[in-house]
Amino acid sequence: MCLQSQLQELQLIQHSLLPGESFSFVLPQEDYRIWTSLFHTFNTATSTTDISSLPNSVPQVKFQVKATDARISFEVQFPEGYPEDSDVDTAQLPLISVNGEGISRDEHHRWRAFIQEKLAEVQGNDYPIYQLLCMHLLPKLHEDGHSIDTGLPESMDILEQQNTNRLPETTDYHTLLTSHHLVSPTKRRSLQRWSSELSISGFAKVGYPGVIYAQGSQENIQEFVANVKSMQWLALRVRFVEPIDLANDEHHQGWTEFQKVGEVVEEMRKRGRDKYITEMGIGSSVLK
Repeated sequence: MCLQSQLQELQLIQHSLLPGESFSFVLPQEDYRIWTSLFHTFNTATSTTDISSLPNSVPQVKFQVKATDARISFEVQFPEGYPEDSDVDTAQLPLISVNGEGISRDEHHRWRAFIQEKLAEVQGNDYPIYQLLCMHLLPKLHEDGHSIDTGLPESMDILEQQNTNRLPETTDYHTLLTSHHLVSPTKRRSLQRWSSELSISGFAKVGYPGVIYAQGSQENIQEFVANVKSMQWLALRVRFVEPIDLANDEHHQGWTEFQKVGEVVEEMRKRGRDKYITEMGIGSSVLK
C-alpha cells in the first residue's frame, strides 16, 4: 500500500536526523491536520500498523527537511502513487525543491544538478528519498559549508587549507565525525586498529548517535578520515578536519569507547575542547 510505504519512509527520515536538523510538513491547514494525525498514529503504534486501518485516499504529502545552521532547505512532495509508480513513469517521481534566501541562479542550478544525479543513483532502493536526503543532501550541506561548487576541491581540503593558513607552524590535526549510529563490532575494531597503526588518540561514542574524535599528525588524521569514509555509514558527517596544538596534551593517549553523549561532553571538557561539540548541538541537552 502506497500510504503505508510513504509513512514508513517519512518515519525513517525523521528518526535519522541528527541534532540541528528538522522535519516538518508543509501543507494547507486541513491537509496538515490529516498528515499529522496519520504520522502520530503510525509513530506511536505499539506494533506494525494495520494496513486496513489506513484510509484509502489522503492528500499528497509535502514536507521540509533542513539544518538550523544552513540557509538552504529541501522540500519534497510525494506523488499519489509513490513509491509504486516511481519506477514506471518519471512523471510520478517525487518533486524536490531547493529553497533559501540569497541563493544565486548558478548555485540553485548546481543544487538541482546534484539532486538529479543522486536521485538517479538511489532509484531502485526501498526508500530512495530517505537515501537522497540523509545520505547525500544533508551531509553535503554540512560538509560543503551549505553550498555546492563542483569546480572547487573537496570540502575537507578547503577546511585544511583555510586552517593551515591560521596555524602554519603546527602539523598536528584533529577531526570530529558523527553518524546516525555506531554499533557494528567490525567498525569498532577497525577504529581501534587504525588508531594504533596511525598513532592516533581519541575516542568513539557507540550507539545512537555515533561520534568519533581523533587527533594526531596531519598525514595520519587525513588517512584515518579517508579510512572511516570508505566504510558504509548512515548519515556520516565530517564535522571538521583542522590543525591543533598538541604540545601540552600529554594526558589523553590511546583509544577509548564511550556509551553516553554526556561522557563525550565530559571528555572534551577535560581536553578543553567541549565547544567543538556543544556548538554543533551535540550534548547540548546534557549541559542544561
